[in-house]
Amino acid sequence: MRAILAIDQGTTNSKAVLVSETGEVFARGSAAVGISYPQPGWVEQDARRIFASVCEAIESCLKKVSDVTIEAVAVSNQRESVAMWDAETGEALGPVLSWQCRRTAPDCERLIAEGHLDRVQALTGLPLDPMFPGSKFRWLLDRVRAGHRVRLGTIDSWLIHCLTDGRRHVCDASNAARSQLFDLNGQVWSEELGQIFGVDIALLPEVLDSAADFGTTQGLAGIPDGTPIRSAIGDSHAALFGHGAFKPGDGKVTFGTGSSVMTTLPRFIAPQNGITTTVAWRIAGVPTFAFEGNILVSAASLPWMAGILGLADVAALVDLAATAEPGGPGFVPAFVGLGAPYWSSDACALFARINFSTTRAQMARSVTDSIACQVHDVIAAMRAQSGGKLGALYVDGGPSQNRFLMQCVSNLIEHAVIQCEAPEASALGAAYLAGLSLGLWKDLGAIEALPRSTEVIRPEEIDRIGLLNTWNDALARSTLRPTPVKCE
Repeated sequence: MRAILAIDQGTTNSKAVLVSETGEVFARGSAAVGISYPQPGWVEQDARRIFASVCEAIESCLKKVSDVTIEAVAVSNQRESVAMWDAETGEALGPVLSWQCRRTAPDCERLIAEGHLDRVQALTGLPLDPMFPGSKFRWLLDRVRAGHRVRLGTIDSWLIHCLTDGRRHVCDASNAARSQLFDLNGQVWSEELGQIFGVDIALLPEVLDSAADFGTTQGLAGIPDGTPIRSAIGDSHAALFGHGAFKPGDGKVTFGTGSSVMTTLPRFIAPQNGITTTVAWRIAGVPTFAFEGNILVSAASLPWMAGILGLADVAALVDLAATAEPGGPGFVPAFVGLGAPYWSSDACALFARINFSTTRAQMARSVTDSIACQVHDVIAAMRAQSGGKLGALYVDGGPSQNRFLMQCVSNLIEHAVIQCEAPEASALGAAYLAGLSLGLWKDLGAIEALPRSTEVIRPEEIDRIGLLNTWNDALARSTLRPTPVKCE
């Protein structure tokens, strides 16, 4: 059987899947990555462990099949996390700074105070926030030892460096677009942005299309040397592509540690209302643009709350939440601040409106509702800018398989969501791009026509106003900046 090996490198796990010529996943493997929190607001990972987890996932996947010919490798990756390494030795020169990491918040505040916000947004479509790599790259460079030939990159470029045994230093346009150093209109690294952030753009990778020649594998166990790497794309963008959301207004919500809400645009539209504009993918030199709202903490709050309540797992938490009576507290999962559409680094996680009648079930429900409330606010911001037009809306990621959670989302946004049976939307999107590059599928129409098992979840009547009032009250408390009390 001919197949594409798709790697999906995420925040907590790396996955590898084999995708057939008919676009179906027929083997899977995964491995945990590991993540550390050295101090409040700091989130980091180990670059070598990330690549080791990819190798473990590939090994696990390949053990489940025989007589398969791998035509190409495809890469999707966690975005906005950044690495620095030595070009000659491949030695990681610091930790991977996670997209969740807030350690550069003071640097971003300084840049805003210096008046750079409007210009940065105009060039990149992104706000000045520590989520994005520009300030993270500077933080790494400030701590590198002398004598190294430095390379900087997002996770796709680090993986391709490792997969090709250091022969290529490249990334794709979707990952470059999230770096805050890439001019969206010019589709090039920006000298001006490099000067603003203090980053030499010569240290950054070459930017290629999302479907392109990224080099060939070398020394990868189970994969013949010389196997072409034919696509790379950020995981959220890959999911949008995997769903076939090619029509303007079509979108998807990827649920995971955080959530990404993305809708396809007919052209570049400057961002407003706390959302961002980005390159969804680039094919044959032509970028497709999208709106995106990045939610920093989404499903990551579920295991935390399950532990607080002494429940066995997330499934038990969701089952408990489903029994809750209306009128419970509000919960804001601002463990590392808030992303879109609020962009508040100082926001704090909290429960609001707790009283003696509050039950465990209501506490659980407030946490599950916070997932839907954040999606609602991002969708509302997108609707406000696009005139209210929203097409087919797909959901993916592990939590998307839970019917109760997705019903809550559909109810609150008053729009149907399309639940997909296969949760590997990001891996599929990367595989489809590689297949497009190889000629397995001739065009986007052929990819859109590939079979997908889906279920449509339609909105039900709920007390939306009451729920949103509770949420907005909690949100206002979370983002309030109290005056510190001085102790004499």
